[in-house]
Amino acid sequence: MMIKNFHRSFLLLMLIFASPVLVTDPALANSGENAHASPNGLVWEKWDDKLFDRAKQEQKFVLLDLEAVWCHWCHVMDEKTYGDADVAKLLKKKFILVKVDQDSRPDLSHKYEDFGWPATIIFNANGDELVKRQGYIPPERMQKLLAAIIKDPTPEAASKEDVTFRAESSLSKEIKDELEKKHVDGYDTKSGAWGFQQKFLDWDSVEHSMQLALSGDKDAKARVTGTLDGQLNLLDPVWGGVYQYSTGGDWQHPHYEKIMQMQGENLRIYALGSMLYKDEKYTKAAKSIADYLDKFLTSPDGAFYTSQDADLIPGQHSEDYFGLDDEARRKRGIPRVDKHIYSRENGWAINGFAHIYMATGEPSYLERATRAAESIVKNRSLTGGGYSHDERDNAGPFLGDSLSMGRAFLALYEATADKKWLDRAQGCADFISNHFNNYTGGDKTKAAGYVTADPDSSKVAKPVPLLDENIMLARFSNLLFQYTGKQENQQIAKQCMRYLSTPAVARTRRFMVGGILIADNQISTVPFHITIVGAKKDPRAQELFSTALRSPSVYRRIEWYDKAEGSLPNMDVEYPDLPKAAAFSCGNGVCSTPAYDAAALTTLIEKRSKM
Repeated sequence: MMIKNFHRSFLLLMLIFASPVLVTDPALANSGENAHASPNGLVWEKWDDKLFDRAKQEQKFVLLDLEAVWCHWCHVMDEKTYGDADVAKLLKKKFILVKVDQDSRPDLSHKYEDFGWPATIIFNANGDELVKRQGYIPPERMQKLLAAIIKDPTPEAASKEDVTFRAESSLSKEIKDELEKKHVDGYDTKSGAWGFQQKFLDWDSVEHSMQLALSGDKDAKARVTGTLDGQLNLLDPVWGGVYQYSTGGDWQHPHYEKIMQMQGENLRIYALGSMLYKDEKYTKAAKSIADYLDKFLTSPDGAFYTSQDADLIPGQHSEDYFGLDDEARRKRGIPRVDKHIYSRENGWAINGFAHIYMATGEPSYLERATRAAESIVKNRSLTGGGYSHDERDNAGPFLGDSLSMGRAFLALYEATADKKWLDRAQGCADFISNHFNNYTGGDKTKAAGYVTADPDSSKVAKPVPLLDENIMLARFSNLLFQYTGKQENQQIAKQCMRYLSTPAVARTRRFMVGGILIADNQISTVPFHITIVGAKKDPRAQELFSTALRSPSVYRRIEWYDKAEGSLPNMDVEYPDLPKAAAFSCGNGVCSTPAYDAAALTTLIEKRSKM
């Protein structure tokens, strides 16, 4: 089964190939990747490069089983395939076994995400990949696969050729036109959403079409609303929250796991839809997701858990269960919640809560976001401004954690105008720059993109740059540059775009290309910019700021200039000294006349958003 998880690649490719996952040993789900023994005598190790030294000594292969604790087909494979006596006999004889919860190891998860969960990768003792398999492997097929490897351990495919990354930090006209065509052609005009087999909300594609719609493209708006309306079918009508995706080319066959990236990004996108289209059903959808996270995926200190399983009983489909009402469900039990608290997952959720607060103005949403953010700051901070994945990382640090939290901090700064959040976002950017550079041959002048973990963290599973993480990082660091004026942030965005605009990278996907397009567009333009000038204690200024937060825009910069606090971080506009609070919209060398009340600011926003 697949999930999007962006990094988003994460989710994307998983969504296309996986199903929910569970493990037969609850200790594995709780530990992430600890060694343990299965009932049939198989011993599963934790991932470590040193295993390959042992493999050489024992003349064995290494089998990596990458699964997810929420994944149905992982549960089935654990029970049926690894529980098979003949499979176990072959494995004990010639294989060292490694089982990893992919949520616990973003470096491995991202490297093999194209294969969905469960993913099976078999290595020789030198660490060379021999075979990679996607999804559930029945016992009979696994027996044949293992026997074939023992007989002929020749890699199935040659290594990919090295890619020469593009020197320019933008898409060429040829590639951009090609991607725009893919974006349009990949939309399912009959059922909505991008893609024709699995149905789910691809947030990057939706956002790109939102931006096009703001420019007057009516077809783009239809793509947005068609997707938002279709995705409503995947909202749990009883508990709230959004299911992973639907199979069969329609919205009526959901896979019931609830993954944090899906919750956080759907929450954010429906909040944007609420602001853009003033449609109550989108507001209601966002609130439904927020309510689910509050009730089911919130820890006692306010941080967020990771996911909820699709199966009440591991390996058994639960369609009848999710058709029940609340009372009937609770009588039968509640599907397991993965109670790991990961920085990356919390960043996704915090960002979503910040956006629903901006859309609705309801203080409880901001309180939820800030409470979780403070918990992660307290419990996951690293020296240098970054964030660990878990309380104790067996590997890492990982790009996704600092990136997700940086993005969340920047959203909190937009929502509150409190500079402490901007400082924390800048800390994340600095940490990313210092730890995840993708230098080609050690040459910093040829840097392109950022890798998912420290480049020297593993010789076997060597970290690589990932599409979705670089899309997210390009957008985050570019917007951070707009707020701070710091050129080093802009350079991070450009380095990401040198990777993303390389033809071999840009052409990776058949139709889910909206992320590359929106990143390219944003780093080459200035955001819609509104500044409130006035004291933060002034009720008029507060009203103007609340109105600005609800402005219907996708790419924006909202600031509050209170002279008592000193200059704004990026004082690229000189504002007049006025006797009362006012709002200004500035961009492309032009500033508006001041708006002194909410009605005037609303009119100003509507006027400038059409320019």
